[in-house]
Amino acid sequence: MEIKKILDGTTLTVQIIGRLDASNAQELTNELNASLDGVKDLIFDFANLKYIASAGLRSLLMAQKRMNKQGSMKLCHVDETVMEVLEMTGFADLMTIE
Repeated sequence: MEIKKILDGTTLTVQIIGRLDASNAQELTNELNASLDGVKDLIFDFANLKYIASAGLRSLLMAQKRMNKQGSMKLCHVDETVMEVLEMTGFADLMTIE
C-alpha cells in the first residue's frame, strides 16, 4: 500500500494505492492521527485502492468518528470490488460515498 496526502487549506485528500489490509492498516491509522489536526474536510480517494479488509474498515471507522467531531469525511472514486465490501459490511450506510 502507498499513501499520498494532499493538504489544501483545511481539506486533506488521502490517496490509497494498492491493498488496505491487516498488514498495513495501522500505517494508515498512524498517518491519519498525525495529519488530522486542523482538518475540516477529509477526502479518501480510492481510485487506486484494489482491496480493503476488515482492518482497513476499522481505520476508516476511526477516521469517521474523529471527523464527525471536527468536520466531514467522504470517499470518492470507489471501485466496484471495494464498494461491494462497503455495502456488505454496512459501511456504505455510515459513510458519504461519491
